[in-house]
Amino acid sequence: MNTNSNVYTVVYTTVIVVIVAAVLAFVAGKLGPAQDANAKAETLRQMMSAAQIKPTEELYKAKNAEILQLYSDNIDRAYTINLDGKENGKLGTSKDNIQLVDRLKPQNQAIKAGGEATLPVYIFKSGKIVIPVYGAGLWGPVWGYVAFEPDCRTIAGAYFDHESETPGLGAKIKDEAWFREKFSGRQVAFGQPVLFNLSKNAEATGSANAVDAITGATMTSKGLNEALNVWFKAYENHLALGSSREEIPGDAADCEANAEEE
Repeated sequence: MNTNSNVYTVVYTTVIVVIVAAVLAFVAGKLGPAQDANAKAETLRQMMSAAQIKPTEELYKAKNAEILQLYSDNIDRAYTINLDGKENGKLGTSKDNIQLVDRLKPQNQAIKAGGEATLPVYIFKSGKIVIPVYGAGLWGPVWGYVAFEPDCRTIAGAYFDHESETPGLGAKIKDEAWFREKFSGRQVAFGQPVLFNLSKNAEATGSANAVDAITGATMTSKGLNEALNVWFKAYENHLALGSSREEIPGDAADCEANAEEE
């Protein structure tokens, strides 16, 4: 065959493409399970960091298998709800069948559109209730997990992550423990127009639902603030704060009664 002909070029290119595609498919098939396992373990680390099952540093030193076992040992139950607050599914919690809702972007779109959402609720044996949040930062998505005390109002802990926020600025939502620690003990003002306030000098108001934004990371802070409020609102019916149980549409989380409101 004439190596300078068009036919040779087409045949050669086709063979190379087929070989490369086969190699990539083989590699993807081999690496896929490991990547899925890493992603699951990462999500569990973030959830258990928020729930304060163990210090964040210890969670990130543990191997994936240890993380799966730790979660299984500490989780009481997990399920999903819709935007009315009604339970619409169960999530497996045994070590060999841990089920998560970790694709948060579609759920975020469903929340904003008022569509069919499948929102996860993770309740640990300590009584802490963990829910996710998701939104848009400056350069890409930001997300995280917020753990509530058994009263379903007081934040026990939080963990945040991002895809591509600016190092030393917006990336501090993940990198700086002091920022995450600010959320512990704060409360979500369910039933009020502003559920949570993450903004510049917010703490100066003295409000229990306020945390100061990160200096120099205005857009990341705004994005995280919106994410918190959008997702807290989506869970409001289920967490059932600010209402008596008779007034709650649908199912409700097992929240401890608030003496001042009841």
